[in-house]
Amino acid sequence: MAVYALTGFSLVSLLSFGYLSWDWMKPSLVADVATDPMEKSLPPTFTRPPHIIFILTDDQGYHDVGYHGSDIQTPTLDRLAAEGVKLENYYIQPICTPSRSQLITGRYQIHTGLQHSIIRPRQPNCLPLDQVTLPQKLQEAGYSTHMVGKWHLGFYKKECLPTRRGFDTFLGSLTGNVDYYTYDNCDGPDVCGYDLHEGEDVAWDQSGKYSTFLYAQRVSKILASHSPKEPIFIYVAFQAVHTPLQSPKEYIYRYRSMGNVARRKYAAMVTCMDEAVKNITWALKKYGYYDNSVIVFSTDNGGQTFSGGSNWPLRGRKGTYWEGGVRGIGFVHSPLIKRKRRTSWALVHITDWYPTLVSLARGNLSNVQGLDGYDVWPAISEGKESPRTEILHNIDPLYNHAKYGSLEDGFGIWNTAVQASIRVGEWKLLTGDPGYSDWIPPQTLTNFPGSWWNLERLTDGLRKSVWLFNITADPYERYDLSEQRPDVVRSLLMRLVHYNRTAIPVRYPAENPRAHPDFNGGAWGPWATEDEGEEWEGGRESLKSRNKKKKKKCKICKLRSFFRKLNTRLMSNRI
Repeated sequence: MAVYALTGFSLVSLLSFGYLSWDWMKPSLVADVATDPMEKSLPPTFTRPPHIIFILTDDQGYHDVGYHGSDIQTPTLDRLAAEGVKLENYYIQPICTPSRSQLITGRYQIHTGLQHSIIRPRQPNCLPLDQVTLPQKLQEAGYSTHMVGKWHLGFYKKECLPTRRGFDTFLGSLTGNVDYYTYDNCDGPDVCGYDLHEGEDVAWDQSGKYSTFLYAQRVSKILASHSPKEPIFIYVAFQAVHTPLQSPKEYIYRYRSMGNVARRKYAAMVTCMDEAVKNITWALKKYGYYDNSVIVFSTDNGGQTFSGGSNWPLRGRKGTYWEGGVRGIGFVHSPLIKRKRRTSWALVHITDWYPTLVSLARGNLSNVQGLDGYDVWPAISEGKESPRTEILHNIDPLYNHAKYGSLEDGFGIWNTAVQASIRVGEWKLLTGDPGYSDWIPPQTLTNFPGSWWNLERLTDGLRKSVWLFNITADPYERYDLSEQRPDVVRSLLMRLVHYNRTAIPVRYPAENPRAHPDFNGGAWGPWATEDEGEEWEGGRESLKSRNKKKKKKCKICKLRSFFRKLNTRLMSNRI
């Protein structure tokens, strides 16, 4: 009883102290910066296709940028956003692979078969090969295309690799998370391997270099070796600020007063990433690209609160369909924007970058069918109304069904046990289990008691499977209106039914033992040949003899991996 009383006190205290009454339109956080009227009246014109730099950060929380009132220092992001257009009605997906797949294809997860979870390292799965990707369309338009950073869209066959999906060059990792210095990734006990690749080769020689710095340096090198007279597209997918929480010492020292250790390390990583963006911007100016460039900044999903991230004052966290999981940090910075230095409330989704950027590049979209994204450049550059009026956050038929959901609760047209979420206009509907549902303030206290919040969650939605919010009036999702507005609930359920009819089967194959790094010289990489396909999803028995042969050849792998790790750690001064 004492614990539950304390739980109630924690929430009531936060409400009484005003934590949940943060003004969504507070001028100091999201208002427009004063604009020079001459700057608006003399917009630049496109004389040639612009250079496009797309920067994607990993697990950066909505609150974790200076202009959202954060205690983390991000001077570069703050300045770029202030001089460009802040996107304050911008949506992404709640986890890694889904956001990246929708950026690259311009399609919802239900239309690529990736609507469940992420692509695991040992799964014979990747972005469907029949999809024409964003970099491929830009190549058609005459662009040089480069990727630096985290792929996480599958690699079991060489056809799945970035260099086979539209990128001229690639430096980065193929899996979901790696050590920032050693580039090792473990997908379970004793299933560890090296994951840093240059093109289609393993980049052993880069081990020991902090990835945030390494990736920024590679972008500068690409710009230095390319001509600004020729259009270029660079996709910079930082692994920062995903776990593991690692940063050079000097950045952690800045936050030594933070009592929460995870928050301190996380803050250091964000600031380090901010400095990397500064170096990229500087290189654009130094090598003559900046005046004809478009910089897009986006997060990939909400912050992971138990790893230092904060989505305050939004509800939820990474992996959930509450606003804290799907509302992202986003802005566009470019000398080519007609109406700069402002905040846009136009509805924008990560799928919109595909048609928007291809159109900016003067590419051809007429032969691309079934896009879910819209060209939102007029809304961003000129302040026009967004062509987007709704967003399908997702329909995941494989996710654990909610205990109290039913077809009856869905008016006989939708099983509310299924995890799904959609926004139409100002309304947002969630069904099934949307995920962890609390409001978590910034973790500024030492050992912030997350268990209080877990207990609070048990009192909310324990017997529910449907939620409805007016997300415009209630962006923090405090007031569930599902019982007051059954007409709206039914209308949005019909939209889910409509989308579900267009969904393709889920692609989530069983893991394959052939993917073990020991069979690939100690590194993660493709294991299936070009003529091998989906049959590898369940062919474990047929592979036993081949695996035994490879194990004999790879007895030295673990020893070699041990000495490589030891050497790297001796060379790197890290925390």
